[in-house]
Amino acid sequence: METESPFKDIIDEIKELGGDAVKFCYQCGKCDTVCPWNKVTTFSMRKLIREATFGIPEVELEEVWRCTTCGKCSKECPRDVKQIDDVIAIRRMAMGYGVSNALLKPVRSASASLAAEGNPFVQERSKRADWAEGLNVKTFTEEMEVLYFPCCYVSYDKRLREIAQATASILNKAGVDFGILGTKENCCGESIRKTGNEDVFKSLARENIKTFIDNGVKKILVSSPHCYHTFKNEYPEFKANFEVVHTSEYLFELINEGRLQINKEYAKKVAYHDPCYLGRHNGIYDEPRGVLKKIPGLELSEMIESRENSLCCGMGGGRIWIDTKMSERFSNLRIEEAIGLGAEVLATSCPYCIDALEGSRSGLNHEDVIQVKDITEIIQEVI
Repeated sequence: METESPFKDIIDEIKELGGDAVKFCYQCGKCDTVCPWNKVTTFSMRKLIREATFGIPEVELEEVWRCTTCGKCSKECPRDVKQIDDVIAIRRMAMGYGVSNALLKPVRSASASLAAEGNPFVQERSKRADWAEGLNVKTFTEEMEVLYFPCCYVSYDKRLREIAQATASILNKAGVDFGILGTKENCCGESIRKTGNEDVFKSLARENIKTFIDNGVKKILVSSPHCYHTFKNEYPEFKANFEVVHTSEYLFELINEGRLQINKEYAKKVAYHDPCYLGRHNGIYDEPRGVLKKIPGLELSEMIESRENSLCCGMGGGRIWIDTKMSERFSNLRIEEAIGLGAEVLATSCPYCIDALEGSRSGLNHEDVIQVKDITEIIQEVI
């Protein structure tokens, strides 16, 4: 069964931009029951899809820009409506029409910076590798074992740089022959694509692919699940295929092969948060838990919503650039849940999640109650 739209021009445009599956929606509402927005406010993906089906999406409203692309609704949908693709199609249409409102001002700024400097922060490209100063990190050459691609947030953000620094220290300790491309790198483009800006994404992707090929890159190690998803699942659209490994997978491999030795205890209760783009989108659940379970003294607790049912941190789908009211942050719920479990540390494997969780930890005045750490930061402490 297909629902026909009376507004042919608009619905055809939505379909052409990747939203063809809206026609399969029969309004069961399962998407709304699992959407994390409905834990903090009121939002209807069902309504948004219905409007798209009839060619009347209100692209200037905030509702179009709420979806974090967490993937929960897609897992529940009995008709494979592909809500994420549909939402991105609507956003592409909005961008094509030049829709502008105050909400999107930081997205426009990020877009301009990505085009000019290859990062969303209006930061100089020349500073991209500053995080590596004093860490014996080399420039990647073709004969090296792996390229480490730390991502924009891990390269520039003061807090998130600690993830890149921990990763480099671990790789050196394990004797891994690795390098970085520094100023030659661009953002992977994942977040700007999710806002509907396909042109900037394609430009970033093509430049990165050319750089990888020109430098003989075959295996890419990433800190961000968003980079992982993009390199592994979206760059093949450009006929480019690289071996892509997330740090949680690589750490698990290094420990199991005996290349990385854990020498200290970590006598703390740790809760693990599954990032959407590592878990639900790419099925990586066991490796990060496997790493944590290798650490003596560490007591691992599971969150109530874990693995494929994990609660989104709120930063996907380009929301990393859009300010979310403190009262509507999903990450608040995650911090409170971890504290309720008695966790001393909330661990994860995603820079976006770290940023969100740190913001909630501070905003809720829980800085003395619980720590937020990337798995690499924990491993650095025990080797």
